[in-house]
Amino acid sequence: MVRASEFKDMNAPSLDDFEEMAAAAFAALPQDFRDLIVGVPFSVDDFPSDEVLDDFEMESAYELLGLFEGRGLTERGVVPETGEMPNRIRLYRRPILDYWAENEGLSLGEIITHVLVHEIGHHFGFSDEDMERIEAEADAAEED
Repeated sequence: MVRASEFKDMNAPSLDDFEEMAAAAFAALPQDFRDLIVGVPFSVDDFPSDEVLDDFEMESAYELLGLFEGRGLTERGVVPETGEMPNRIRLYRRPILDYWAENEGLSLGEIITHVLVHEIGHHFGFSDEDMERIEAEADAAEED
């Protein structure tokens, strides 16, 4: 039997904890892949901003787990346009925690890795549909 004293001091992972987990997830990716995204920072926020939610026409701040900000490599020219901000990846802690709570069998690390890789895919210019197809093909290959 678990005693209350064993978990009374436990807290949900903080923003700093999430940044450490995202850094560990990134470090576990293949080196060739990481080399292609050098200089693309990622950060963790509790929730997306109201502006982001409005842009995506989302009713709930829990709908978005991560966001790629910028223009994918396939959309960029060799020289950035004047005033163009660098690409950036954001992970959203509270929606990820909520998703984790609703999806037994997935570890928090697996979810953070999935969201990070998904947003990195946007850096390469992949659409959500492209990534869903790639994931489905990978799943099918694993089953064979």
